[in-house]
Formats: sequence, C-alpha cells, structure tokens
Amino acid sequence: MKEYRVGIIGATGMVGQRFVTLMEGHPWFRLTALAASGRSAGKPYEEAVAGRWAMAAPIPEEARGLTVLDAQADAEKLAGMVDFVFCAVDMKKDEIRALEEKYARLECPVVSNNSAHRWTEDVPMVVPEINADHIRLIDAQRKRLGTRRGFVAVKSNCSLQSYVPALTPLLKYGMDRALVCTYQAISGAGKTFERWPEMADNCIPYIGGEEEKSEREPMKLWGKVEDGRLVLAQGPAITAQCFRVACQDGHMAACFMKFREGRRPTEEQIRADWANFAGRAQELGLPSAPKQFLHYFEEPERPQTRLDRMLENGMAVSIGRLRPDSQYDYKFVCLSHNTLRGAAGGAVLLAELLCAENYI
Repeated sequence: MKEYRVGIIGATGMVGQRFVTLMEGHPWFRLTALAASGRSAGKPYEEAVAGRWAMAAPIPEEARGLTVLDAQADAEKLAGMVDFVFCAVDMKKDEIRALEEKYARLECPVVSNNSAHRWTEDVPMVVPEINADHIRLIDAQRKRLGTRRGFVAVKSNCSLQSYVPALTPLLKYGMDRALVCTYQAISGAGKTFERWPEMADNCIPYIGGEEEKSEREPMKLWGKVEDGRLVLAQGPAITAQCFRVACQDGHMAACFMKFREGRRPTEEQIRADWANFAGRAQELGLPSAPKQFLHYFEEPERPQTRLDRMLENGMAVSIGRLRPDSQYDYKFVCLSHNTLRGAAGGAVLLAELLCAENYI
C-alpha cells in the first residue's frame, strides 16, 4: 500500500487531537498538514493546543512543530499538500457543508466526523463493517460536484456505534422495533472533567439532537444503493433516549428488541450471530479494523466503560447481559469508545476502506 499524505481540519479540538494521535505510526497515513480556525493559524501546533491538549498520550513529535493553517483562507494551499483530509470542526452546519464541499471541489477528498453532510443524498455515511458498499455513492457525487478525485464521505453519529452493530446481524430474523437508552461520556461533548466540573457526580437527561440522530441514522446505514441513489431502510423502528453521564470516555447503551411473530431467534442464535459477524473491513484486513468486531461477555457486570472501552484499541464493540424481556423479546447492553470507534477511529477506518477500494 502506498503512503498517503494526510491533513486534519479542526486539529485543535478534541476529535482533531484524537486524529493527530491516530496518525502516529499509522502504516498507510503520514501526517502532513494541520488546519484550524484563524485564531490558531500561524502557530506551531504545540503552541496552538497549549493548555488544551486533552489526550492521555503526549503530542506526537511529528505534529508538534507543524504550523497550523487557516482552514478557510489556506484551503487551496492545504488541498495541494495532501492526498485527503479528515475534518472535525465546530461550526454551523451550513458553514461545514460549504467548507467540506470547497475542499472536495479542490480535488481533495474529505473524510468527515461532522454531521452536516450525513443527510446529503449522494454523500455516503459508512460504518465499514455494515455498509461498505455505500461508498459507490461517490460516483454520483463526483458527477454533481464536477470533480475527478474530490468528494465528501462521513461517518455516523457516535451514539449509534454500539447498538447498531449489535442489531445489524439480527435484522435477518425480521426485527420489528427496538428501544435504546444511551449513556454517553463527556468527551462526546468535547469536554474533560477539568473543563466541565459540573458533570462530576451528575447525569443530564438531554443531549441536543442526539435522539433524532439515534433513531434516523440507522435507516441510512441499513439502506440500499439502487441505480446510483440510496433507498432508506423502512425499519426496524427505533425509539431512543440519550443521557450525558459522568464518564470521560465510552458510550453505553441499553437496548430492547422485538421480532415479528414467529421470527424470534434463540439466545444461542443471537450469540452465534454476534460472534460470527464481520464485514468488509475484516475481509480487507484494514489496519484499524478489530479482528473480532463484536465481543460478548458472559459476566453479568460487563461490559464496563473503564474495563472494556479500549477493547481492540477502542475499535471493537462490547456486548453483555442478553436475556428475555417481559415487554420486548430480548434486552442487552453494549459499549463502544466514542472518540475512537465512534469518532476519529471510525473515520480513519473509513479512510482506509476508501484507499483500499481505490476511491482515494
């Protein structure tokens, strides 16, 4: 595999910092350029994140001395320096859409952690183990944009990354509906306990926009590409409630599922489906792909955020407590790392897929 020159737009934010750490030692990707807002532009990266570095690992040496570019003013310069960019910015949605399409039209592919383009019809929203074939939408997008190389591809919301993978191999049984409650870490809001002391010993029963994303985005992930366009899945219907909890990293979910009459699988079938579930990422042996995507724990007190969020470098999904339910057919709990599998790590895996499939 060739070496790809990579830029990161939004490099000073929490997800941007995670992107920076994931580029260190990556076998395919070489960090080449960093960009952020005009406030950070012109500074060495180490200075730009001084007092704001939120990762446990130190700033990688390759990033420390890179001069931060202005994501807007230096777009043409940045696009000419790299083979593609990751994007994780804190801006209004219409501004993000314009910025990402600006880079795409400069023939610079964009792999985005942002939500702004998730419902753009010809922009693929991809979890590589679930819907890798959706990257074919890029062909239609390039025609719309008038580009040869440039495009935008996005990953789905962090809240989905535990329960949607767990539900996916069970759809074949005719799942009718699901209920999910998510318990989401503060890093999902770009915070640490030092920056958000009010979250210590606290739980907030509301995260703006999160419940709508948790209910709607699975229909795009489970949709089908037909004649160059995406046809959304019509079910199973999902209802969601999302909580912000006093945990630094790791999104937990409690999930309940109901199957159509006469289609209910056994617990043994469900566990076997989870154990055997793999996708295009595993088939291709992508560098960031977990060898075992879904891990089931027999212990009743697992998974736990502190113990299990870093399973397979934070890219696997942990599941436990599968049992019958009095109102639905079954219930279970699941966990994923929200800034790895759910954010930067998932975007890196998507970029690897796009490179392996010759879209970058």
